[in-house]
Amino acid sequence: MSVSVEPTSVDPSPDKSAPANASGDANASARPFEGESVRPSGGESVRPSEGETAEVLRPHAEVTFAAELAALAAQDDRPRPVRWRLSPWAVATYLLGGTLPDGTVITPKYVGPRRIVEVAVTTLATDRALLLLGVPGTAKTWVSEHLAAAVSGDSTLLVQGTAGTPEEAIRYGWNYAQLLAHGPSRDALVPSPVMRAMAEGMTARVEELTRVPADVQDTLITILSEKTLPIPELGQEVQAVRGFNLIATANDRDRGVNELSSALRRRFNTVVLPLPESADAEVDIVSRRVDQIGRSLDLPAVPDGVDEIRRVVTVFRELRDGVTTDGRTKLKSPSGTLSTAEAISVVTNGLALAAHFGDGVLRASDVAAGILGAVVRDPAADRVIWQEYLEAVVRERDGWMDFYRACREVSA
Repeated sequence: MSVSVEPTSVDPSPDKSAPANASGDANASARPFEGESVRPSGGESVRPSEGETAEVLRPHAEVTFAAELAALAAQDDRPRPVRWRLSPWAVATYLLGGTLPDGTVITPKYVGPRRIVEVAVTTLATDRALLLLGVPGTAKTWVSEHLAAAVSGDSTLLVQGTAGTPEEAIRYGWNYAQLLAHGPSRDALVPSPVMRAMAEGMTARVEELTRVPADVQDTLITILSEKTLPIPELGQEVQAVRGFNLIATANDRDRGVNELSSALRRRFNTVVLPLPESADAEVDIVSRRVDQIGRSLDLPAVPDGVDEIRRVVTVFRELRDGVTTDGRTKLKSPSGTLSTAEAISVVTNGLALAAHFGDGVLRASDVAAGILGAVVRDPAADRVIWQEYLEAVVRERDGWMDFYRACREVSA
């Protein structure tokens, strides 16, 4: 016997009256991107008012970019998989950016090889789950959120993987008051985000899968292979309807923590997200994200900060790669990852310092402390590596003396 999850159950049969290029979801037209509702953990949908949305510190992707998603949906005339809000082509355009025929500009959410995004999107259009793999700071979570937002219009069906993630987070739990009063029943069952995604034909997300205990990871095997979630307490099951899929992210530096079993790994198509290929690409990524974050936090605009951003990116890339940009000097790499995400954090903090305690111009003194904190994770070994880099590279580099002095001051 199969069971739907209330109150968010769906009819798994596609709408036979839908046009050929439509998603096939009979409810799709009733759930537009513009003003998308926010779904709390209880299952019901709550539509925030305009004022409430403005007060949210970090709106979900489907809220922040609702206008772009709506514009894409309106002009998307390509075939869509069942219950997809957009065609695979439009999903890729949403992530990579572009200009629509009516002149609407879609901002890039991911800067990287187009083929990587195309493979990720087409994987979700099959019955294979998607595993985004990479070093920390390669935008795995960012990409998974935007993929879910573009495909399903809802990026909130999320399981955050930790060492303490229980099996119930992936399968289901129980309302113990109902359970004690009436025994196992549909009303007592609390669906997980994955169960809800299965019942509604939507995209679920599991972040940091390799942080999850191995026995909990393996609860995904039946879900991904059989597309069903048994509920033995009720003698029932939840069968995934068309449109369901799952995106997992994993840090490839977590090898040896809770590696995926071969059985589970076979259920995924793995896409490796690389570090930015060039300094220019990384500077562009950092600049874009810092601008977005600064506007969301109402930080005063800081003019012409690209020079300091480039210096931060250069320092991170050289220490990360273990060699200077010109290839002449080999360097020791510190224990930290020095990722693009950390560079964004350093520059954002520097932006706030320049705006609130400086003269409004991003300078070396504004980013020096942030760089020190990112580089020196191990106070003993990393500090020596940092001092050697300052004296052997930064001090001798033309036009970097202000940066050298600022870093020396905070490193003393």
